[in-house]
Amino acid sequence: MSQGKIRKKLKILFLEDILEDVELVERTLRKEGMEFDMVLVDSREDFIEAIRNNSFDVILSDHTLAQFDSSEALKICRRLGIRAPFILVTGSVSEEFAITRIKQGADDYILKSSLQRLPSAIINALGQRKLQSERLEAELALRNQNEELIKINEELDSFVYSVSHDLRAPLLSLLGLLNISRMDERPRDPIYDQYFDMMEKSITKLDGTLKEILDYSRNARTEVKAVEVDLLHLLKKAIQKLEHMEGFKEIEISIDTRRMHLPFFCDVYRVSVIFENLLSNAIKYRNPLKKCVLQIQLDITQKEAVVSFTDNGIGIDEKILSNVFKMFYRGTEQSDGAGLGLYLVKETAHKIGGSITATSQLGFGSTFEFTIPNISPS
Repeated sequence: MSQGKIRKKLKILFLEDILEDVELVERTLRKEGMEFDMVLVDSREDFIEAIRNNSFDVILSDHTLAQFDSSEALKICRRLGIRAPFILVTGSVSEEFAITRIKQGADDYILKSSLQRLPSAIINALGQRKLQSERLEAELALRNQNEELIKINEELDSFVYSVSHDLRAPLLSLLGLLNISRMDERPRDPIYDQYFDMMEKSITKLDGTLKEILDYSRNARTEVKAVEVDLLHLLKKAIQKLEHMEGFKEIEISIDTRRMHLPFFCDVYRVSVIFENLLSNAIKYRNPLKKCVLQIQLDITQKEAVVSFTDNGIGIDEKILSNVFKMFYRGTEQSDGAGLGLYLVKETAHKIGGSITATSQLGFGSTFEFTIPNISPS
């Protein structure tokens, strides 16, 4: 609301005991085209009864009446939670007095010798109240949204727990039963061995997808915990975990450690997630028509660690290279996962303040390079 006309008819409460002053105020407001109904009171009892039994748009108050004044009237309004603008309309007062009343909650003060200012004061006060009301409504809506998000996050936590304990555990049990069935030496049709292989592949694929979901949730919800990390040891552990992955034995892995003699501090879990996903990616997208190699280079400085994975696999078409870090994106028919691996790598690197880039040439191989800060203790 601005200095323009007020479109609705106002309901005004006026605390005043001089009828001539009331008439002057009414004449001033009507001269400016304001439409209003005014309730006149001149005592504490009438004032309290009026604000309790009616809803007013504006309250005007003289400062001093016979047995009542604006200070007490203002306190009563605030105590009862009355949000209507409170404007003093009084005789000559000091600047200190006016400032004190404003601090106590009055919206403005108008001298009776300058009543021409009253219409604009009412318009401005109503505008401020409207803005405050809108802001409160927005804050309440935001608070409700935050509460809803907290509820959703709690439900997601429960879901992730369910994924971890209620889904992965039965899968691993099923895989164990499958291996026991394979060990059964009783005569059976060889076709069952093919079925067992297909079942194991499906179980492993589903378990891998569930693990990616868990890794994503853990990365998003847990704080970064920096400790001194032996990157080479961490990398070797990641390689060892993937020894049973299909195609692992077909790829030759070499590690360049010439520039990693400085201590490095970072989050062990998150670096492990990045290593495992990039290793798995190189193995999964190897080129079976040539000797497969993966070259890993570790470079540590006081500021950061730069790790690159360069393979000679099937490579990535330049047209889709910018999409490989998107959630659920699967760029080739050879991609049989959920499309979370590289997305998880990017999100994990960002969580620890790092970044990752990819360069590739279709048919010749790819290089993934990620940089993570050395979070040295202060």
